[in-house]
Amino acid sequence: MKKLVLISHGNFCVELKKSAEMIMGPQDNIYAIPLLPEDGPESYLKKFQDVVKELDDYVVFADLMGGTPANTVAKEIMKGKDIELYAGANLPMVIEFVNSNMINQPSNYVDVARSGILKVNDEISLDDDDEDDE
Repeated sequence: MKKLVLISHGNFCVELKKSAEMIMGPQDNIYAIPLLPEDGPESYLKKFQDVVKELDDYVVFADLMGGTPANTVAKEIMKGKDIELYAGANLPMVIEFVNSNMINQPSNYVDVARSGILKVNDEISLDDDDEDDE
């Protein structure tokens, strides 16, 4: 079973996991590695390595491209490590990870992340238009 490693500035990744678990139930295959104020690039790399050293099949979702968490993993990729890294983590991506893992199907996390962004006002407006047609 594929594992998911969430990385972020502060506890966003910890809370993202908790939010996913509120919807999908406990997730033993999701790991959160927050970058805390006392962490530097070296200590954060060690935290990451300590978590993934026992994982054989995992994907990484980072909060933000260009920040220390994503840059730390990107440097590992540039050194030749085989790590699948996505930046811009959001709750729909995590739920999609859980669902695709449950049914053992591949997923396009980028499309799922993008399709989860909607202007609700426009969606409500469309619903109102549909009601007018009845």
